[in-house]
Amino acid sequence: MRLYIAGHQGMVGSALVRRFQREPGVSLVLRTRREVDLASQTAVDTLVGAEKPDVVIVAAAKVGGIHANNTYPADFLFENLAIASNTIGAAFKHKVPRLLFLGSSCIYPKLAPQPMTEDCLLTSALEPTNEAYAIAKIAGLKLCQYYRKQHGVLFHSAMPTNLYGPGDNYHAQNSHVLPALIRRFHEAKLAGQPEVTAWGSGTPKREFLHVDDLAEACAFLLNLKAPPDWVNVGTGTDVTIRELTECVADVTNFKGKITWDASKPDGTPRKLLDVSCLAKLGWKARLGLREGVEKTYASFLAEQAAGVLRT
Repeated sequence: MRLYIAGHQGMVGSALVRRFQREPGVSLVLRTRREVDLASQTAVDTLVGAEKPDVVIVAAAKVGGIHANNTYPADFLFENLAIASNTIGAAFKHKVPRLLFLGSSCIYPKLAPQPMTEDCLLTSALEPTNEAYAIAKIAGLKLCQYYRKQHGVLFHSAMPTNLYGPGDNYHAQNSHVLPALIRRFHEAKLAGQPEVTAWGSGTPKREFLHVDDLAEACAFLLNLKAPPDWVNVGTGTDVTIRELTECVADVTNFKGKITWDASKPDGTPRKLLDVSCLAKLGWKARLGLREGVEKTYASFLAEQAAGVLRT
């Protein structure tokens, strides 16, 4: 099997590479961003036409936290729309037998019933702070669904919850909540700071999935003969941002005080995926949050020491 992983250098793509490198009979097709610009239709079309993969996994995306999504909505919408349309369109044009598109739980409405089932998609308004990114991911999901409906191709999607793990982005302003907390508490510990200020009220609840678990879920889905058009991938459990913050402080061995800046945005009040569909198909997440945070902090330290930390 020739497997093209679009976005193989990102956190998700790297996890997929680790997973499929140990799969017998799989030959990976990998290109860096410098080699192939996924926002260029011509570049993607040329690559897929030349390599003729058997399977494509679209793991590439422009991603960021609340601040980044709020500040650069046009960039998030344009680039992610381009990545989705170019990769999915090229796969169809060149008769790729199978494609798995990776989205995000932010595709679901801000006030969707909790936990969120697959069929709550497009039932009400999105969370404004990441609407642009969500619209692009919905478009990719629907493009896969409609190619499958109209042409019978096996294009399908997976919607993971909040992801974390090796290779995450630790940028001071543009990272997601968990890597941002790891960096903040680690640096506060080293500087001997007496306190760390966290954003918001701490009351919103979030679900977190280790990226290696997502890679296992993708391998599982690709072995299904008739997967759903899209399926949620998560743990089925969530924690408050306050509980997450305290967990990260403990793992990083920060001994100071945690204060909360309620003037900062909270985002969606709760985001928990209903993962019963995937569970019925036969897959469940393996890593618990505490173990996952410990592994991620260890990878943060290793990446920092090696000079490859994404900041």
